[in-house]
This record gives sequence, C-alpha cells and structure tokens, in this order.
Amino acid sequence: MANHRTQPDTGPAVVSLPARFLTPEDIASLFGVPLETVYQWRRKRTGPPAFRAGRHLRYHPDAVAQWVTDQTHQAA
Repeated sequence: MANHRTQPDTGPAVVSLPARFLTPEDIASLFGVPLETVYQWRRKRTGPPAFRAGRHLRYHPDAVAQWVTDQTHQAA
C-alpha cells in the first residue's frame, strides 16, 4: 500500500499586497512626464491601469510593471 501524505487545509490563498499603491504623482515622477499627461493617459485609456480608492486614483505596482512590459513589446 502506498504511503500518501496530504497537505493540511490552510484555507483560501492569501494574496500579498504591494508595500504601497502608487499615486498619479508617483507615475508622473517615475516616467518623467507632467502630471497632466498621466491624467490624459487615464482619460484616453492608454496609460497604466488605475483604480479608485474612494475619490483617490491609485496604481498597483505590478500592473504598472506589466504595462511597461506590454509597451516595450509593442515597440519592438
């Protein structure tokens, strides 16, 4: 008879959050563009994806990194 070990049920997977979400000012500084450009990207849906936390606009660092990767591949 085979010796089977089962993993204990640890519940739902825990998703780790970034140390901090980025602000529009962070995005402008990161890319060296005016803040208004960040807002234009949002209106035109051409920039990194953002979400609202109440009335504040925030960017997930992983989503910004993926957007940069996508832009790099499109340019190639």
